[in-house]
Amino acid sequence: MAISEAEVKHVAALSKLEISDEEIAMFTEQLGDIIDMVEYLDEVDTTGVPVTVNVVHNETVLRPDIVVQDNTREELLRNVPDKENGYIRVPVIIEDGGAGA
Repeated sequence: MAISEAEVKHVAALSKLEISDEEIAMFTEQLGDIIDMVEYLDEVDTTGVPVTVNVVHNETVLRPDIVVQDNTREELLRNVPDKENGYIRVPVIIEDGGAGA
């Protein structure tokens, strides 16, 4: 099945693509070849061949979602440079409480 230059121009317009006359001729030939190949594949006898939806077996491999208590507060605060009463102490950024608070 041949594709016409008018069809290529129509597809280009739908895609909002600007293509030159040389490109129209090139795409007309290329798209015609693609359509011919698909039509050729349609002639292949596939009787008894199972339908392939995906060639890769999608198997979700995840670890079990088990809640564990790995870290204690003391362990987490061990690497903190400045702490007070179990909290991380940070430098003051806003002296007066900020933003009219």
